[in-house]
Amino acid sequence: MPAMGSHTDLSDTELAVWRAYSSAARLLFARLDRELQRDARLPRSYLDLLGVLADGPARAMRMSDLAEVTMSAPSRLTHAVSQLEAAGWVRRERCNDDRRGCYARITDEGMDVLRTARAAGCAGLRTHFFEHLSPEQLQQLREVSETLLAHLTASAEPACEPAEAGSPQGG
Repeated sequence: MPAMGSHTDLSDTELAVWRAYSSAARLLFARLDRELQRDARLPRSYLDLLGVLADGPARAMRMSDLAEVTMSAPSRLTHAVSQLEAAGWVRRERCNDDRRGCYARITDEGMDVLRTARAAGCAGLRTHFFEHLSPEQLQQLREVSETLLAHLTASAEPACEPAEAGSPQGG
C-alpha cells in the first residue's frame, strides 16, 4: 500500500517532468514580471492589454472582445482598463451601435509605453529563455505547447485569473 501523500497517479518520470516544468515556468514568469516592472513600470497583464489594443483595428477593441481575447474576467478587465485610463494610456469610447457597449483605445502615450515595455520584455525573454534552448529544443517546445494549447482551448472554461498586484505606475 502506498504511503499517505505519495504521488500514486503519476510515474516518477511524470512527476519529475511536471515539477521541473512547473518550477521553471513560475520562476521565469516571476523574473520577467519583476524586470518588466523595473524597466517599464508595467505589470505583464497590462502589457498584454496594451499590445492587444495596439495590434487591433484602429488601435481599439470592444471591451467584451478584449476580455475574451485576453481571457480576463470582465470585472478584472474593467479594473485594468480604469488603471490604464488613469495613467493616460487608454481611453474609453462609447459604441455608436450599442449604448451598453464600450471600446478601449490605446493613446499615443500608451503606444510609447508599449514600445518601451515590449523592448524590455523581449530582452528578458532572450536572456532568460531563448538563449538557453537549442533550435531543436525550441521546435520541441513549440510542438508540445501547440498540442497543449489545442487541448486546453478545445476544453476552455471561463476565465479566472490570479490577483494582479500593483498599478501601471508600479504601486
